[in-house]
Amino acid sequence: MPAVGISPTAPVSHGTGRRTPRPRPVTRGIVAAMATALAATLLAFVPATQAEAAPVLLSQGKPVTASSEENYGTPATAAVDGNANTRWSSAASDPQWIRVDLGATTQLSQVVLDWETAYGKGYRVELSTNGSTWSTAYQTTTGDGGRDTLNISGEARYVRVYGTARGTGYGFSLWEFKVYGESGGTGGPQLPGGGDLGPNVHVFDPSTPNIQAKLDEVFDQQEASHFGNGRHQFLFKPGTYNNLNAEIGFYTSISGLGLKPDDTTINGDVTVDAGWFNGNATQNFWRSAENLAVNPVSGTNRWAVSQAASFRRMHVKGGLNLAPNGYGWASGGYIADSKIDGQVGNYSQQQWYTRESSIGGWSNSVWNQTFSGVEGAPATSFPEPRYTTLPTTPISREKPFLYLDGDTYKVFVPAKRTNARGVSWNGTPQGTSIGLDKFYIVKPGATAATINQALSQGLNLLFTPGIYHVDQTIDVNRANTVVLGLGLATIIPDNGVTAMKVADVDGVKLAGFLIDAGTVNSPTLLELGPQNSSADHSANPTSIQDVYVRIGGAGAGRATTSIAVHSDDVIIDHTWVWRADHGEGVGWETNRADYGVRVHGDDVLATGLFVEHFNKYDVEWYGERGRTIFYQNEKAYDAPDQAAIQNGDTKGYAAYRVDDSVDVHEGWGMGSYCNYNVDPTIRQDHGFKAPVKPGVKFHSLLVVSLGGMGHYNHVINNTGASTVPAGTSTVPSMVVSFP
Repeated sequence: MPAVGISPTAPVSHGTGRRTPRPRPVTRGIVAAMATALAATLLAFVPATQAEAAPVLLSQGKPVTASSEENYGTPATAAVDGNANTRWSSAASDPQWIRVDLGATTQLSQVVLDWETAYGKGYRVELSTNGSTWSTAYQTTTGDGGRDTLNISGEARYVRVYGTARGTGYGFSLWEFKVYGESGGTGGPQLPGGGDLGPNVHVFDPSTPNIQAKLDEVFDQQEASHFGNGRHQFLFKPGTYNNLNAEIGFYTSISGLGLKPDDTTINGDVTVDAGWFNGNATQNFWRSAENLAVNPVSGTNRWAVSQAASFRRMHVKGGLNLAPNGYGWASGGYIADSKIDGQVGNYSQQQWYTRESSIGGWSNSVWNQTFSGVEGAPATSFPEPRYTTLPTTPISREKPFLYLDGDTYKVFVPAKRTNARGVSWNGTPQGTSIGLDKFYIVKPGATAATINQALSQGLNLLFTPGIYHVDQTIDVNRANTVVLGLGLATIIPDNGVTAMKVADVDGVKLAGFLIDAGTVNSPTLLELGPQNSSADHSANPTSIQDVYVRIGGAGAGRATTSIAVHSDDVIIDHTWVWRADHGEGVGWETNRADYGVRVHGDDVLATGLFVEHFNKYDVEWYGERGRTIFYQNEKAYDAPDQAAIQNGDTKGYAAYRVDDSVDVHEGWGMGSYCNYNVDPTIRQDHGFKAPVKPGVKFHSLLVVSLGGMGHYNHVINNTGASTVPAGTSTVPSMVVSFP
């Protein structure tokens, strides 16, 4: 099975909660705002002359850097986050600067500086097209704080406030740094939104001839294409389809185009089996089914998968069998927002997570079966049977999806739910629709520069099935941006860049794509927020869903950390972060990846977290009030000997470590497995490591030695029995609650 990683820099603790900024004073900016409002009222009675396009706010959420930052939660990003109660402040010395990158050269018209008490008496506003050569658009030596609204003129991609003299004994401090100008910039022609979905998206309606033949053709290509280049998306328009068996292979997704699953009904099956691997389903990865109703021919649909194979927003009008034909091994898996009228036959599935669904029953528990917000789920009975059940999911938001409104493609973005139970699509679906004209349709051959230009224009991204090499980071800087992949679209960073970074802004949605590490080591592959992010996103969190990370397997790949979460309130909903244990480019140093997921942000929730095989820690958690509902892990198979994983005085790196600085953390339904097949004598002191504090709690923990290939001495810290007495029998050692 597979694994993934996160951030290379030293961890930064968020402490016990968000920082409180110095009280915001009443300034002349408020008086100016009142005057502006009065003027606007008077002007309402003046006949209009010639209409002019209003200037556009270009700076919010864009990449920003500064010469320095104070040490208590005042990062540069706070000056462009659109939140008037967060701020950037510098060290208490002259000179200091803050610089924003607008993403493209743009005609500018205005800069607004909203100073905190610590203002700039002397400063310049400087412009640059390349980030190195600067011209002065405004300067003063008599600044007096408050709000400075500066009308400027010039073309620039980079805008810098260069402070030469502080007005107080503090540093320079800005509540907001706003740059206005023309939308889209002058760096080239505007990119169009919308358009066709490319050759690897196969769209059917009930009258389409030979649908089964097309399904079979793609399956023949993808059934055993474990690390191949093919990527496919099947889209079924609303209606009824008879006598189909859609067998789903690698890098293949099947979806309905209705607003609800029952809008699109297949009288037949949507099938995953393991014939290609002699009845073993433990490598049935990278595929999905979504937004369909299925009437299985035999009364039971088969979906025998393991990691990175989501089953979302489905209605099975019968039972669901999660085991392969012959009931061989399986190691999944994930169901969300789905209704299964009959029983879910778990059978040989070693672990599974089901979220906010409705089921007719569940059979068998094997090692770890976890449920949150599921109607019909078995009650918690861990350690026997091994069921862990939460009545609701504390926070969730379903994955965005493509649908048809009449003949018009749109993307539906479901609303956030709190303490949710059952499916989201009973009654009228809650959320917002975005027309496809607001998306840049990314097709194979698109460059990172073009993708970033589309983002800078304010477009969302829809990646069509394909493989995308990027030679610069994809920067998602605008609040509420949607980045949606079809058919497991795959992003590969070249030259050691980070594949994607998300600014510390509200409501970004990343969903449905794979990041594959490049041959040159990347420090990180996906970053959510810059270091020291501190904005409150609880009302509108950023989410990542069905976003997978792979290091090695398809070829040599390296990354120090796979996913780094610095923003607060992020929802991680179903990810598989995998350092490959098989395939091409695999070896202890060949696909080196020290860390899987590192969480620095506060109030982060993970639902369905799969992280495997990292050279050091698979998951590290530094933020406060973090929660994980279901965790599945395997330690790296290929450790050459005990010395290779020695962690100071500790034998091995924990699969899931909560930093000693953390006061509040909670986890449910969590397992770690070892299979040290190079050196079976290796001992791992524990699977989990956490501080012993009243606010740090774990429920339903287990560790397993797979066939006696290495062993755990304990489950968490020094608690829980060793797996050594179990020998080769793969009997788990369990801890019901900790501490």
